[in-house]
Amino acid sequence: MTSSSAGLTAPYALVRFRTGDGAEARLGLVAGDRVREIGPDELGAADLNAFLAEAPASWGRLTAVAEQTDAAWHPLADVTLSAPVTPRQVLQTGANYRTHVIDLVAAGRAKNDPRPIEELREWAADMMDRRAREGIPYFFIGLPAAVVGDDVDLVLPSYSDQHDWELELAIVIGREAFRVDREHAMEHVAGYTIVNDVTTRDLVFREDMKEIGTDWYRGKNAPGFLPTGPFLVPSPFVANPGDLHLQLTLNGDTMQDATTSDLLFDIPALIAGASQNMPLLPGDLLLTGSPAGNGIVHGRMLRDGDVMVGAIEGLGAQTVRAVAEERR
Repeated sequence: MTSSSAGLTAPYALVRFRTGDGAEARLGLVAGDRVREIGPDELGAADLNAFLAEAPASWGRLTAVAEQTDAAWHPLADVTLSAPVTPRQVLQTGANYRTHVIDLVAAGRAKNDPRPIEELREWAADMMDRRAREGIPYFFIGLPAAVVGDDVDLVLPSYSDQHDWELELAIVIGREAFRVDREHAMEHVAGYTIVNDVTTRDLVFREDMKEIGTDWYRGKNAPGFLPTGPFLVPSPFVANPGDLHLQLTLNGDTMQDATTSDLLFDIPALIAGASQNMPLLPGDLLLTGSPAGNGIVHGRMLRDGDVMVGAIEGLGAQTVRAVAEERR
């Protein structure tokens, strides 16, 4: 596939890119409609995660590289972009958009629930408002092996037909964060990227062990279930991550359309909360949750041949094609 920087407003961003079929992805710097390979000399560090460990201060090293006009540049349209990060840990945030949770409660209404749908939505709204005032973020763990670029087709496992999309703003951790407070949390943000946190809905809750609750391993961690990127945008170029527009379209139809201002727990609260029991490492992904408009609410799950375009203001867009796995 070819790549475009449409929607990317930063002066530069990091990517991983390939120039030919089968070639290994290389770390690159995107500036406008061109990309060039960068290595330890330009980074001033051994690798990407070591560079990010010094972010946001380290971003200034790339300013002069982005302004160069030598022959090292490739047209961005001629390369294939992959996932821009190699996280050691992936943390996901559940139930963190107010409207999203209200919609899920209404969609999951029990058949024997006598309450009118509006009453149920009001109950869910009160619950979310109380949680925002008194609660703490809800985290679970994803597998880094599920992180891929949008150059990889999303294979829909044959064991279910309930695969759903979840467009999310993802924080890329910079300096290691361990038991930080809200006031200092943003000092540990290297940048931001786009993630589609794909979910198999009918596997989230265990029917055979209802007392246990959610099964996020089976519900989320199939191969390729975390399409990421294509750009890692430096944090200094994202002025207000708490008010970014997100939109996901399915075959051209808008499914998710929201802003990060609907987050229950904002980015400082998420970083502070997630760092309390385990250090967040340079290059790790911290997903902030998905807004309203998932397939379970639309009554439409992913099918063979579907094309999703997920865009976040200032961060560009990713295009993911779904293909059905052959039934075994």
